Amino acid sequence: MSDYIKKISVYDAVGTVLAHDLTRIVPDQEKGAGFKKGHIILERDIPELLKIGKRHLYVLDLPSDRLHEDDAALRIAKAICGECLRWTAPQEGKSSIISSAAGLLKIDVDALLAANRMDDIIIATLKTNTPCKEGQIVGGTRIIPLTISAHQIETLERMALKAGPIMRVRPFRRLKVGGVVTGSEIKEGLIKDEFEKFVNSKLKAYGCQLLKKIIVSDDPDAIAAAIQELRNLGCELILTTGGLSVDPDDVTRQGVAQAGGEKIFYGSPVLPGAMFLYARLGEIPIMGLPACVYFYPTTVFDLLLPRLLADDPITPDDIAAMGHGGLCLQCKTCRFPICPFGK
Repeated sequence: MSDYIKKISVYDAVGTVLAHDLTRIVPDQEKGAGFKKGHIILERDIPELLKIGKRHLYVLDLPSDRLHEDDAALRIAKAICGECLRWTAPQEGKSSIISSAAGLLKIDVDALLAANRMDDIIIATLKTNTPCKEGQIVGGTRIIPLTISAHQIETLERMALKAGPIMRVRPFRRLKVGGVVTGSEIKEGLIKDEFEKFVNSKLKAYGCQLLKKIIVSDDPDAIAAAIQELRNLGCELILTTGGLSVDPDDVTRQGVAQAGGEKIFYGSPVLPGAMFLYARLGEIPIMGLPACVYFYPTTVFDLLLPRLLADDPITPDDIAAMGHGGLCLQCKTCRFPICPFGK
């Protein structure tokens, strides 16, 4: 044991000051700090200390080149956090990292790996590209031992400064949205339009406003005209639904092209959602949603809408990478995004 850490019996600890939080666990009921760092041990504390398995305590006299676990956790959190993140005071040596805005969590995975390869430092996060709410815990950090070399923390700080923030949140934008519902069967009233239930409900959940929805037949000219109308109306995002399969009557892609939309990609290695179209009309993104959005609770739409709302660039390489984790398990009770889909 280091000469700056002294181990003493609890029976000799009365009057000493606790060097760290002591965890108390009551199965199925409670886990937390039974005694807090800085607590002065009293005679009446001894039976409770014994109940949580503490027959010895540590007394610290740290030199200037060593950091206590609480101080280290705070410095790690400050070093790794970027936009729209805050951190908590350490509890039992751990600082939680919390989103201060609704947005998309972005993790520099390579830098996170490098940090976790450092001795005695751990950083745990949610997966990158996870949508998060304001006030949600998205990560946590601590050191493994009670104390750590200041040099190790300084090394992490330099690495994080060079890499940029290891984690950050890109806030969601509340966009004005236009919808183009394609399908002669819907236009002619043969089947019910379900755009509000399956598409607009998800837009509302992110605070977006549907300015206008236009129902058109399977006609490229009509689709193009609807897209142009929505652009002129001031829509910042345009969604089309249906008409994206290989059937000869499915002409949504042609309509998008006629409207001036530049295809970024068509097709995604995501099930459900293979026939997804992404295009841009100048600065306006166009999401071509396949018919599966009207059946499955979670599709490629749920994976990519948050990225667009966070103004997070989406490239064909990003889409290709989505094949790893792109298979929905179609659970009886959908718990997305608390699942492996899209991760």
